[in-house]
Amino acid sequence: MKVFTSVKELRAELDRTEQSGIGFVPTMGALHAGHRSLVERARRENATVVVSVFVNPTQFNDKNDLRHYPRTPEADRRLLEEAGADFVLMPSVEEIYPEEDTRIFDFGQIDKVMEGATRPGHFNGVAQVVSRLFDIVGCNTTYFGEKDFQQIAIIREMVRQLNYPIRIVACPIVRESDGLAMSSRNLLLTPEHRKAAPLIYQSLREAAELHRALPVEETKRRVIERINANPLLHVEYFSIVNADTLQDISDWSEAENVRGCIVVHAGAVRLIDNIAM
Repeated sequence: MKVFTSVKELRAELDRTEQSGIGFVPTMGALHAGHRSLVERARRENATVVVSVFVNPTQFNDKNDLRHYPRTPEADRRLLEEAGADFVLMPSVEEIYPEEDTRIFDFGQIDKVMEGATRPGHFNGVAQVVSRLFDIVGCNTTYFGEKDFQQIAIIREMVRQLNYPIRIVACPIVRESDGLAMSSRNLLLTPEHRKAAPLIYQSLREAAELHRALPVEETKRRVIERINANPLLHVEYFSIVNADTLQDISDWSEAENVRGCIVVHAGAVRLIDNIAM
């Protein structure tokens, strides 16, 4: 495995590589078993596997959040080598953005809801960095985890708009043994909040197992009340949406594919999860 901090040096290496089989996993580091699963799948399906580790400042609307985002570069290197990555890019901000990126993307309604509504500018920053990384790596296939369900929809739309010949693979959420969705932010949880956090998935799973027996609004109310009953947790939003358009539904008959998407605050840490319903 080769690690690069220079975009130019990685690009030179990739120019000597067979171009028809590059699989790419973009990450922000603080890697865990969920990231490992993405890299291992890329390894099974591609001749060359590239991983980026870059905490992208343009997608943080809260600078305090950016400052405290966990960074574990040495552990990340070890995990990526074990998972089978060929090339790893760990660049500075100046390497990714030699000049300020002023592009503004128009994603219609899919970035106006849920995370888009509560984190203004977030998805524009995601599109800026992912498009830049796609240009650098020149991949054929890229892998993302379904925990960030809305982000995948944004990237699919960006790929369509920019005409990238890239296949996007959405991979299942990897969970801890108690059901908590694996996330780099879990490292920031206090022991007390970590103990409380599995209630998020428990509540989602219970709602999904009702198999739409209750009305949409009643289902939402039950999930929110169950989680908020724990004083260590607070629901920011729980949306039941058409999985294709990400727009809220008011009746189960409105969509065949439905997703329940939730954000919960566990103290100072913001946890995200979702489930098919």
